[in-house]
Amino acid sequence: MSASGHIALLPGDGIGPEIVGAARQVLDAVGDFTYEEHLVGGASIDENGIALTDEVLEKCRKADAVLLGAVGGPKWDTTDPDKPRPEQGLLGLRKGLGLFANLRPVRPSPALVDSSPLKPEIIQGTDILVVRELTGGIYFGEKKREADSALDTCVYTRDEIERIARVGFESAGRRDGRVTSVDKANVLETSRLWREVVTEIHADYPDIALDHMLVDNAAMQLIAGPSRFDVIVTENMFGDILSDAAAMLTGSLGMLPSASLGESGPGVFEPVHGSAPDIAGTGTANPLATILSVAMLLRDGLDAEDEAARVEAAVDEALNSGLRTADLAGGDEERDVVDTDEMTRTVIAAL
Repeated sequence: MSASGHIALLPGDGIGPEIVGAARQVLDAVGDFTYEEHLVGGASIDENGIALTDEVLEKCRKADAVLLGAVGGPKWDTTDPDKPRPEQGLLGLRKGLGLFANLRPVRPSPALVDSSPLKPEIIQGTDILVVRELTGGIYFGEKKREADSALDTCVYTRDEIERIARVGFESAGRRDGRVTSVDKANVLETSRLWREVVTEIHADYPDIALDHMLVDNAAMQLIAGPSRFDVIVTENMFGDILSDAAAMLTGSLGMLPSASLGESGPGVFEPVHGSAPDIAGTGTANPLATILSVAMLLRDGLDAEDEAARVEAAVDEALNSGLRTADLAGGDEERDVVDTDEMTRTVIAAL
């Protein structure tokens, strides 16, 4: 029996419609799905004056999963706090759907080891899951601006730390059984509470190994020896920075998927990269991060492990064939550089 469900599609801006279109073809190749497509980000600002309408949020709540492309672009850039920004659509989705955990797997495809800016012997064996807290911390604290000063408040509660810690430990239980909790406990009071709570919750997971690491050291270790990590669990801002740094281990942001999950209801699945307005409409966008987000949607959103594994294997097979989109070719003229459509067809053929 194939996977099934109702998917809310939010193509968004820039290359979003192209990569979501590619991902929908892959979904159709592995299951029986129904879809509704809605506006978000800049596209919604142009149509509705805001980045996410209540109607679209309600449609997403009723879906089994949400697949998002990308939002943003220079057209909507502004520093005016009274004007809408595309990113408000993402924040609205996370808040409205109760999404507090962002999962970003970083597993360089064997075929792309040479594409990483790091030496192959450093990359070899890297398989990391970054678990980032999404709803607390400095991004959501009180903000204040005066003529010559500004303030951003970082706040975390015990409950917020406990629930993300459990996601980290439970994820590690399905992997290699190791959690690295990243904080700045030598300086920040929120990090001291973070370390205390994570240590307390660890008592419920005696089979999982836990170590604590300061964020600056974690950044260095991601570059010096990324294979030492299994699951990294950390707060909002640290996770934002470290997950993007870890993404480059693969050689391209065009390869990284993500999932944002809550305690119940649909999750949001999206590629890590942005909307790339400079290549929008050229047909050259790399669809693989969105296709790998489909794998996460199947696994974490629909409990369809077999179909998820098939999609991941098909992506590896497509890359093993030697095909590359422009972002993965790295100027290598001997590579067979293909467009969005051909890479998508190759993955579907591998399925």
